[in-house]
Amino acid sequence: MFFGKKKKNDSRKKQTEPLPPSSQKKEMPEQASDKTQKSETISETTKTFIQDMSERVLSPADLVVRNVSEKITIMFVDNLIKEDILNLKLLPALQNIMDESPETIISQLPLPQINETSKMSECVDVMLTGAVVIHIEGHDCAILVIIPARESRGLTSPENESQVIGSQVGFNESLSTNISLVRRYIANPNLGNEKFKVGKQTNTALSIMYIKGIVAEQNVNTIRQRIEALDIQDIIDSTELSELLDDNKLSFFPQMLTTERPDRFCDGLLSGKVGILVDGSSMAILCPYSFIEFFQSREDKNLRWPIATFLRLLRFVAILISIFLTPLYVGALTFHYEVIPQSLLVPLSESRARVPFPPILEALFLELIMELLREAGARLPTKIGQTIGIVGGIVLGTAAVQAGITSNILIIIVALCALSSFITPSYMMGNVIRIVRFPIIIMAGFWGFYGIMLAFCILLIHLLRLTSLGAPYLSPFYPPRIRSWGDSIIRFPYRFTVRKSATTRVDGAEFSSKQDGQKNDGNVKE
Repeated sequence: MFFGKKKKNDSRKKQTEPLPPSSQKKEMPEQASDKTQKSETISETTKTFIQDMSERVLSPADLVVRNVSEKITIMFVDNLIKEDILNLKLLPALQNIMDESPETIISQLPLPQINETSKMSECVDVMLTGAVVIHIEGHDCAILVIIPARESRGLTSPENESQVIGSQVGFNESLSTNISLVRRYIANPNLGNEKFKVGKQTNTALSIMYIKGIVAEQNVNTIRQRIEALDIQDIIDSTELSELLDDNKLSFFPQMLTTERPDRFCDGLLSGKVGILVDGSSMAILCPYSFIEFFQSREDKNLRWPIATFLRLLRFVAILISIFLTPLYVGALTFHYEVIPQSLLVPLSESRARVPFPPILEALFLELIMELLREAGARLPTKIGQTIGIVGGIVLGTAAVQAGITSNILIIIVALCALSSFITPSYMMGNVIRIVRFPIIIMAGFWGFYGIMLAFCILLIHLLRLTSLGAPYLSPFYPPRIRSWGDSIIRFPYRFTVRKSATTRVDGAEFSSKQDGQKNDGNVKE
């Protein structure tokens, strides 16, 4: 709520401390006002109008100007409009119009999106998004015919969030296509869609989507205020926007989910979350989101509840292995030999007999090599990347053991940690798990198990302090909401689960156990 509060305080200052008349005249002199008004007014002469438009868009080579008749002139940017509609519908209709007045043209054009404006800035902005500007000699207005032609790839299966059972369609880079996908899943008149423009240079379009009656109105207001308060030059992708809207921008942990799956996006809307779609990005944003929800997959709801519960538990065990297994190895070999079983002491001592480095340097060296292989495999083309990852790992691991740089047991541990980090359904959270491991290894190398416990306490305190749109990040466990535990680390049958997410339930709106049971009995969704 930081941005919203700041905006309110600024508005209050403006209301309570009005400027004196003398200062108002200094800030807005009469000549400047006339100049601004003159530049914003559309000229009645076509020649002046074309000159003003060309100056505003710096006369690009793809700016097309056509004279349809003696009085009617059209302007558009090539490749931004649908040429078939222009040639087959718009031009023939303009040529057949006898009464060349704005009202007649608007009424006789066979196209749905037609607007009239008297501002030059609106003409430029709409034309650059894919519109034909029609100017009539002798009229100080223009007609905007919106027929955008935006190239976008076809609908394909999600690349980063694959699943076996369920929908195989992912978002693409077209905002209109993504909105139509959402409406195909949710044919509900209460589905809200608010459009905004962000970025002074890019004018990026985005949509806030929610379901009225399910979403908490305070969450919608918070997102709306934060977007309106943004003062940035450009937005290219939705991941940049999610970082700007986070409660805590300095945290490693993501507080909003970015997903390329329409079914997961719609499932979030149905559970009371706010969704954001950004034009030009195939990733959608869902908020608020808790730490537990990042480790849940949409496929969990397509499987039977015992299998889904097993997979969720497996993911949390994998998280613990990925974060703490290597630090436990470093701490045990550095300070706490007594915790190692006697049967493992001999293999460990033999594997480390030729290693000249302490365990902390050995572990950090292997972890860095693993990260290099992972990053190289992600940046190279698909087939080459897979080959580099497999062959590079085998060759480097074998060579490191034979050269006495590392032990074979640590290679097994590091490989198991890397494999466990891939189980996380969210790519953003998986990156956090990879990064968090390094400071814990360093603290284990200096203070052993005490360092691991200290790192765990610092991590836990940080998570307890985090919020997502004001909702606790560790919900539903802190604060405890027992009715929501049935769809957290485990998944109960739908009959016993609460449909609305714990992060989207307004404080004070908790129902009693009996009321929750009545509302959810018979698979009725809350």
